[in-house]
Amino acid sequence: MSERSYYDILGVSKTANDEEIKSAYRKLAIKYHPDKNKGDKESEDKFKEATEAYEVLRDAKKRQAYDQFGKAGVGAGGAGYGQGAYTDFSDIFGDFGDIFGDFFGGGQGGGRFGGSGRRSGPQRGSDLRYNLEVSLEDAALGREYKIEIPRLESCPDCSGSGAAKGSSPTTCADCGGSGQIRRTQGFFSVATTCPTCRGKGTTISNPCKSCNGQGLQEKRRTINIKIPPGIETGSRLKVSGEGEAGPNGGPHGDLYVVTHIKKHELFERQGNDLILTRKITLAQAILGAEIEVPTIDGKKAKMKIPEGTESGQVFRLKGHGMPYLGAYGKGDQHVIVRIEIPKKITRRQRELIEEFARESGENIPGSKGKIFTK
Repeated sequence: MSERSYYDILGVSKTANDEEIKSAYRKLAIKYHPDKNKGDKESEDKFKEATEAYEVLRDAKKRQAYDQFGKAGVGAGGAGYGQGAYTDFSDIFGDFGDIFGDFFGGGQGGGRFGGSGRRSGPQRGSDLRYNLEVSLEDAALGREYKIEIPRLESCPDCSGSGAAKGSSPTTCADCGGSGQIRRTQGFFSVATTCPTCRGKGTTISNPCKSCNGQGLQEKRRTINIKIPPGIETGSRLKVSGEGEAGPNGGPHGDLYVVTHIKKHELFERQGNDLILTRKITLAQAILGAEIEVPTIDGKKAKMKIPEGTESGQVFRLKGHGMPYLGAYGKGDQHVIVRIEIPKKITRRQRELIEEFARESGENIPGSKGKIFTK
């Protein structure tokens, strides 16, 4: 092994933290890994060298001893250490699954070192997602929806085993039921998914005809979903146990219903408040009035328009907005008033407006507006 310090080997400073050390080792491991440099003795030595350095510096106690006494403090530096540390890498790589996942895929199927990878037992089914469009009224008041979802369910004929009646799966002869084939490459061994049983650990000689040996069938299921008042776009409702059935008789996953609130023709939602635009007449704006405005619950609320109201003025109806999800109370409804200017007026209306203008000291010479009579 090299006489260089472990810090120099990994290319980090003595003050490097765990993440910096890990990142440096990852780069070297990928660069010099024997699978990528077959037959290259120099790359193999550098890989061993980097792994020895990482094995010490990743451990707080070993690193402290190394900083005080050098390689002698961790029993390293001689030929015996290099040989003894790398005869079986399963004890080391079992902790480094995230690093060596770049090479072997990780997860079930033998990507990590040291695990059995057995998959023949029951496994949890996959979760499902359902996108549900909800009207603003239903989001405000709450409602129960019936939805139909396609999902995998356990085959009733074989009870999810995949084997025909009167038979059962047998232990895979190639992997002995582990679901993995271990092969040795150079100085360490690699576990890969068994190609015969595809990691299940069992094989089926007489498959069920109903599910073709899969143990699962796709069926459609109707489920009642309760939409609580105050729901928003992007809210997720979890329905436990309504996902897909698991392989080998495993439990169902969960169903997640994601809501999308449809656009409303009258109301615009801003958080728990609602925005409504309401037209009023010129006379109502000038003289004041009491009007009725629609609310999200399908009712009407009375609202006072004071004299001299300007177009664009906003009025608040307290407590007429959206409910707070999972809590008491509601937001407010804000009403924006727009003064509607008539496009057609009678002769008498024109005379009154001209008189109003004169009383106000306005001069409107040569008006070109059309006059319409009843």
